[in-house]
Amino acid sequence: MSDDWYYVHQLAMLSGFKLVVLANRIGCADDFLLQLHDGLAEGLECAMARVRSIMALERQIASEPDEEGSTAFQLQGEEECFARFTITLLDDLEIDYATYGYRVNNGEWHHALSADCDGIEISYPTLVPLTDDELGALAPIIHAIRGEAGIGLSIARVVYD
Repeated sequence: MSDDWYYVHQLAMLSGFKLVVLANRIGCADDFLLQLHDGLAEGLECAMARVRSIMALERQIASEPDEEGSTAFQLQGEEECFARFTITLLDDLEIDYATYGYRVNNGEWHHALSADCDGIEISYPTLVPLTDDELGALAPIIHAIRGEAGIGLSIARVVYD
């Protein structure tokens, strides 16, 4: 990044959002919303760990010579991983269109292709995002995280047609 303080700012912002999530969790009575709060706090902690790793590599480059460029290469990889970082709170759906397979939450692979005397049918499940009403008081926090921190959030459930 061009800004020397970018990752310090990101760490401070993520820490603040984690505190807001934990404070908001206190008022939850619903087990489902408690699970979402816990997952979001854990995801933010993972993002903070990645930022801390980037900052450590930046300090290492600034303080030690890196003739081989291995630290700079590692830093570039960490920055690319952080740029693609996504917190998945509910379900994760992976589809392999080449084999007509899918799996949910890194579970076993299932086949979406079925055949019988009536013909061939391909039926993949879909991800349906939760609405703001379902997220309750967590919705504005999630919108702020997406908008301000630039962290991807996936909050969807798998629906089988």
